Amino acid sequence: MKVLLNGRAGKVGSVLGPGLEAGGHTLVDELGDADAMVDFTQPDAAAANVRAAVAAGVPSVVGTTGWDTSEFADAPVAVFYAPNFAIGAVLMMRFAEEAAQHMEHAEIVELHHSSKLDAPSGTAKLTAERLGGDVPIHSVRLPGLNAHQEVILGSAGQVLTIRHDAISREAYTPGVLLALERLASLPPGLTVGLDRLL
Repeated sequence: MKVLLNGRAGKVGSVLGPGLEAGGHTLVDELGDADAMVDFTQPDAAAANVRAAVAAGVPSVVGTTGWDTSEFADAPVAVFYAPNFAIGAVLMMRFAEEAAQHMEHAEIVELHHSSKLDAPSGTAKLTAERLGGDVPIHSVRLPGLNAHQEVILGSAGQVLTIRHDAISREAYTPGVLLALERLASLPPGLTVGLDRLL
């Protein structure tokens, strides 16, 4: 597949580009040459990039967080958005959702590198939604971190901690490859969450 990768020189894009090529995709420089667009940019750029892709009839895979996706609910082409493309993070959310049915209380602690723009993270917000929406989120931004989240669940006499650590940004490549593989089978409009593809 010919892929326009927005954010190619960024922290995720610089790792993702070689991963896409290793997965058999060809990177292109123009939207008109692309079969799909992948966006890992900044919140203020993502919506404009997706708008341009929709106008060109090119489906999108978006990993940029911190922007409003609602305008693409009825897009005429597929727009796939996931706040986290690490398959382990998706499983962490799934396991936490199941555990929350049996544990009375939960809190989320998410830790990211100091240059991450949004707090709380998109993953933490989605996790909270899946746990009922009123779960406290604690955000930490420090140098030396990459992307980490734990869901701490408690009930009388016990605590369960479910944690995911993305040690490097290579963790996101398999999820993006999966999204590209399934993109043609998605309905037009917005699809949210990698768990929809697992």
